[in-house]
Amino acid sequence: MKAIILAAGYATRLYPLTLNIPKPLLHVTPEKTVIDFIVDDLSGVRGIDEVLVVTNHKFYPDFIRWSAKRKLACTLTVLDDGTMSNLDRLGAVGDIVYAVNKKRIDSDLIVIGGDNLFDRGFKDFFNFAFSKRPYASLGVFDIKDKKDAAQFGVVSVDPRGRVISFEEKPARPRSSCVATCLYFFPKDTLRLLHRYAADPKTIKDAPGNYIRWLMQKSRVYGSALGQGHWHDIGHFDSYKEVVNRYNRS
Repeated sequence: MKAIILAAGYATRLYPLTLNIPKPLLHVTPEKTVIDFIVDDLSGVRGIDEVLVVTNHKFYPDFIRWSAKRKLACTLTVLDDGTMSNLDRLGAVGDIVYAVNKKRIDSDLIVIGGDNLFDRGFKDFFNFAFSKRPYASLGVFDIKDKKDAAQFGVVSVDPRGRVISFEEKPARPRSSCVATCLYFFPKDTLRLLHRYAADPKTIKDAPGNYIRWLMQKSRVYGSALGQGHWHDIGHFDSYKEVVNRYNRS
């Protein structure tokens, strides 16, 4: 099983903080960056033989230096998607496809956003996701506020956990349950990923676009991540909240 960490964005909403530092390498505590927490959580998932960090050409050297200091039981690989700015970025789905093609992945695949933090780890999610093979699963979090949910992809699931609707930043959210950037794609779903990528009409940016398309071709399941906290570090306030939470004495 492979894990992909998406770290090729340019985080323009955090400028000038991220002008010369990639968002996943921002420090959350004096000792650990955002991506350090993600990698630590992944180390507790059995079956992963390689963690792939997909970044851009601008920040590739930074991630190479970071990876040289990390010690993992599995292989840690940094991939350069070749882009240099927000204007020519591949998008999240584009980077997943790039990594799958570059490494010729034909195994189960975990995908995590490099700016997502989960304070309870991934164990419960993957127990759920593995039980739903050969279908894809995504992590869902209840933020308890429909107004705030309008900033995210809003998800509705049936009693068995099957996703029955996925709306990207709706004006009137149906619920306060939102999609996190945490996905499990069994190997049997990769043929559909290639089909999606080959279609010039599909959108290669937000993963939610692919999930909505996938729902029409197959089943997709959503697992509630339970209690605790989930952070999508998208702007200064969310980053400040993360730093404050993780540094409380």
